[in-house]
Amino acid sequence: MPPTPCSLCHTARALVKRPKTGQQVCKDCFFEVFETEVHNTIVEGQGIFSRGERVAIGASGGKDSTVLAHVLSVLNKRYDYGLDLYLLSIDEGITGYRDDSLETVKQNQVEYGLPLKILSYSELYGWTMDKIVEQVGRRNNCTFCGVFRRQALDRGAAQLGVDHIVTGHNADDIAETVLMNIMRGDIARLGRCTAVTTQSEDTIKRSKPFKYAYEKEIVMYAYFKKLTYFSTECIYSPDAYRGHARVFLKDLEAIRPSAIIDIIHSGESFVLEQSVQKGMKAMQTCLRCGYISSNDLCKACALLEGLEAGLDRSALRQTQDSGTAAPEGYRTIPKYERYGSYSQPAAPTEGIEKAVQAIEIR
Repeated sequence: MPPTPCSLCHTARALVKRPKTGQQVCKDCFFEVFETEVHNTIVEGQGIFSRGERVAIGASGGKDSTVLAHVLSVLNKRYDYGLDLYLLSIDEGITGYRDDSLETVKQNQVEYGLPLKILSYSELYGWTMDKIVEQVGRRNNCTFCGVFRRQALDRGAAQLGVDHIVTGHNADDIAETVLMNIMRGDIARLGRCTAVTTQSEDTIKRSKPFKYAYEKEIVMYAYFKKLTYFSTECIYSPDAYRGHARVFLKDLEAIRPSAIIDIIHSGESFVLEQSVQKGMKAMQTCLRCGYISSNDLCKACALLEGLEAGLDRSALRQTQDSGTAAPEGYRTIPKYERYGSYSQPAAPTEGIEKAVQAIEIR
């Protein structure tokens, strides 16, 4: 039986069957169509980026952020976006997981010639995830990590002096988030979780260039490009609530591959009624650390106070009303300073400046 030709160029042998479309394509056509689709997401409408922006890539060392760093570097050169790209990594303090993945990030930093900033939970909060799990157990640890990580990214970006953070969230991640928000009845997040770009008044703009990219295709791209990435799952995530949504989504995808994109489009169609919007809390700044919050204390400050008091999460809600001043002897989060425009040079990255040598990215 003769080999199947590529459905796009009709000359080379097809090596890849795209999970997203079912097309059978050759390796080169797969690279081209994958990169073009990401570019289309970036430029759609008013576009994600503005020329001259300083953009931090949230880098974990995993497949998504590694492919994102590679593709953005390629597209920035190919289409002359005019971006200054940086790598920003958060060290949660998970022995045997994050310490190993950060070595991969440092290798990516040298390969792509991008400056790297690493900010740790220990430095910012005085706690590592290992210590948090030791105190609260594995049942609720993802709540702490999610809240702490989001704020850490904003603070790391502010220290770098960047205008914009991009993350490797892919189509599977976003579809899972839609399902999770429906199951939890989280109306506020359901209304914004499918947006390519989000920004609050006091936070740095965030975008998801891989919004329509399937996880399987990102893995295939990394494999055929022979990119260096860390593939181990977080040791504390097996019991995470997201896992239930992921299993359900994979079952749907096996029956109907377009289910992932269909769920995203459904999420995009949700519109909150005015009466619901009016009933939602107005955003303000945390009176303790200055980060954006819907209460006098932001979630990170409330969770940190609970940890300092030796409480488990079931008792942490009481800290929201415990007053704005931290009890004596408790560690607190440094004041958050967010500048609307960075005319001054960014603070130097810790330990690593520009890469010693940049390779030519093909």
